[in-house]
Amino acid sequence: MSTTTTVQERPVRSLSGGLALLFSFAMIGVGVWLLATGIHPAKPELGQAQRVDGLNVLLASLLGVGVFFVWKGMFTMAPNESRVLQLFGRYVGTTRDEGWRWVNPLYSKAPVSLRMRNFETAKIKVNDVEGNPIEIGAIVVWKVVEPANAVFSVENYPSFVAVQSEAAVRNLATHHPYDGHDENLISLRGHTDAVAEELQREIQNRCKAAGIEVIEARIAHLAYAPEIAQAMLQRQQAGAIIAARQRIVEGAVGMVEMALGMLSKNKIVELDEERKAAMVSNLLVVLCGERSTQPVVNAGTLHQG
Repeated sequence: MSTTTTVQERPVRSLSGGLALLFSFAMIGVGVWLLATGIHPAKPELGQAQRVDGLNVLLASLLGVGVFFVWKGMFTMAPNESRVLQLFGRYVGTTRDEGWRWVNPLYSKAPVSLRMRNFETAKIKVNDVEGNPIEIGAIVVWKVVEPANAVFSVENYPSFVAVQSEAAVRNLATHHPYDGHDENLISLRGHTDAVAEELQREIQNRCKAAGIEVIEARIAHLAYAPEIAQAMLQRQQAGAIIAARQRIVEGAVGMVEMALGMLSKNKIVELDEERKAAMVSNLLVVLCGERSTQPVVNAGTLHQG
């Protein structure tokens, strides 16, 4: 993925909106006073007509325009919000001050939320590292930490995060098997924490240039594609049966070894190699068989049935 030119974040302190409002009221008061003192009523007894002082009217008009600009610079900002300020296309800075605030009215103010967001990627079909088609989807939790880069480095940062997250999920699936038979091999189904950490790290690397922090990313949907789901289910069942049989055989061999050792240690009975082999065979049949065994009573001697 190509790198994107980033913007250096610059914090800007805004002024209190209440102070700006009081200042505008003062300007209105001065304007009214100028108009009141600039208008001279007519005095017929002295032969003077009504006269208006043009300078006072001009100053009052300028104050009126100033009041309009003061009010235009006011805005409110909730917690976990920011405004990216621009002056005629040039980046000025970012303000994160809460409440009723005021900045230069010529600034354009682009709102950027700093709250946490989450979304679920689409369920995409992709081949895992073994070539098996699988369906996979993820949940991503993220937030903006650098508003200037979110506005200037990418065209639409929510869409950018969604696309890059889907690309990261697809890339993750192609580097790991769905279900690993080796404990040292990270699989999508068997190592959820390791897979989630790797997915979070990859999405973060892809979205860092946009001023995005990925808080968590985790697989939300994982399944074999429908066309191979039945075959993979049979394969999993066969693998489970083999693993269970292996565990049973290991346990049975251990029990036979323990039985022979205790018989020899306690000198309960002396067995030759042939009888030991027969005993081992019978015990393995009993311990490893799927059906319950039927006891046979030996009424003869040690070597005769």
